[in-house]
Amino acid sequence: MEIEKKYKKNIIKKESDFIIEPTNKTKKVSIKKYLPAILLVLVISLGISTFYFYRRTSSTNKEPKISEKETKLLIEKVNKLVLLPNDETPTIATVSDPEKLKEQSFFIDAKVGYKVLIYTNARKAILYDPEINKIINIAPINNKEIPQTTSKDS
Repeated sequence: MEIEKKYKKNIIKKESDFIIEPTNKTKKVSIKKYLPAILLVLVISLGISTFYFYRRTSSTNKEPKISEKETKLLIEKVNKLVLLPNDETPTIATVSDPEKLKEQSFFIDAKVGYKVLIYTNARKAILYDPEINKIINIAPINNKEIPQTTSKDS
């Protein structure tokens, strides 16, 4: 009898052992597990794109500025050639593309590297060649923003 019980226990199994449950071989991926890596990649990408955008915009918008010493030296050189206004500091520009300026009569003889001294209060523009230390052109500035008034005597 004991032998039968022993065999019956081995033969009879639970019903749950015979039920075949479908197995899902695709595992559920927890986003929490990969969230730090995703955030890190996003932060790095954002940093790199910001760096390149800033670098590109800052290099195209900025022209090399002339230092105060260079400005004073340039004013002294030009002042030896022509009398300059003492009461204002000029705006100084360097000709970089004379072809774009050929339409303006002031810049007809301009070449790359020429300096333009602009005195807004005195309404003067001076085109200067630093290589040969000569003034190429001087012209009055027609500022349309400053209203022209005429007085009428009655």
